[in-house]
Amino acid sequence: MGGTFDPVHNGHLVAASEVAALFDLDEVVFVPSGQPWQKADREVSPAEARYLMTFLATAGNPRFTVSRIDVDRSGPTYTIDTLRDLRRQRSDAMLFFITGADALAQILSWRDVQELFGLAHFVGVTRPGYQLELDASLPVDAVSLLEVPALAISSSDIRARVSRGAPIWYLTPDGVVRFIAKSGLYQPRGQAAPTGLVVPTGPAGSPGLVYPAGPRAGAAGTGSGGDAGGSGAGGAAPAGTGPIRPAGPLSRRRADPGS
Repeated sequence: MGGTFDPVHNGHLVAASEVAALFDLDEVVFVPSGQPWQKADREVSPAEARYLMTFLATAGNPRFTVSRIDVDRSGPTYTIDTLRDLRRQRSDAMLFFITGADALAQILSWRDVQELFGLAHFVGVTRPGYQLELDASLPVDAVSLLEVPALAISSSDIRARVSRGAPIWYLTPDGVVRFIAKSGLYQPRGQAAPTGLVVPTGPAGSPGLVYPAGPRAGAAGTGSGGDAGGSGAGGAAPAGTGPIRPAGPLSRRRADPGS
């Protein structure tokens, strides 16, 4: 799952889980962007902090892994570079690039767009009822749309809530809430963390947060949202799986809200 993840939230996690189930993916690899060029109009949290938050958020799901492929790359993050690297790493895997449907609508402006469609199948995730017009020239066998109810949560809203001292519990995993409070992310310059963001100690005897020194063993990426800035997800289908065939042009699928 590619994106800025500033911060990662439960909408990202639900979207990744729904896509993995629908397309029968072996794993979903979260790929935090290193230097998202399309975010130049606002300050972005350090890549290492975004990587750590993503690691904490996904640690409890054995199907989720996190890659440093974009965090460790110098220069701006572009989806084409991510997919080329992942194709070299996983030459036998079918790759999926999952991103926000609004970002997918801008894909024709991305770098080396024609090569992109040869590297991965693109899945655009959106909230129910969101109307989206995709360019008619997009290849129908390379693009799918999926409605995911939890996408009403947004990273920008979480940042705004933290800055004014509002709670963010249940919008993002508990480990991420604690990391944000401990690190002081999203606070107005020169201000201490609001009292509402005191780091919880947890139940007596509960272990403290452990931050990884590097990527999990075997982590591999499958895509990033570097060009269009939407949240995304990536995965590798089981070996031998055939191509996804949408039910119709730019097929729209609905995730089961009760799943």
